[in-house]
Amino acid sequence: MQSIPVDTSRLGVLRCAVGPEAKVSNFETKEVKKDRDGNTIYTVAVTVRQDGRRVSVIEISVTGEPKGITEGTELRVTGLEAFAWAMGDRHGISFRAAAITPVPAGGGSGTAASSKAGGV
Repeated sequence: MQSIPVDTSRLGVLRCAVGPEAKVSNFETKEVKKDRDGNTIYTVAVTVRQDGRRVSVIEISVTGEPKGITEGTELRVTGLEAFAWAMGDRHGISFRAAAITPVPAGGGSGTAASSKAGGV
């Protein structure tokens, strides 16, 4: 599966829609998904809104539980990658990040301002 790096500076303001939840790999046994090193993988639902566009929600997987993230928190997503997948007649795009951290209060990401100023 080939990964595609995503430029988060072009996504506008990122906010938590649903806080971190352990990703379940088997719904029957409630088994939690782990990475190769045995660390739990979490998902965070993130709202993405570019200037003049509707809000989209994407689920981003990350290794280890992101701390300090609650619904509505502005986020910084580091090392975001997209993966196209297909299973039979189902297909989609999955997202994975190296880290998801809250933006400190008063320390906005600046993405909205740079978008309005014509930044890329």
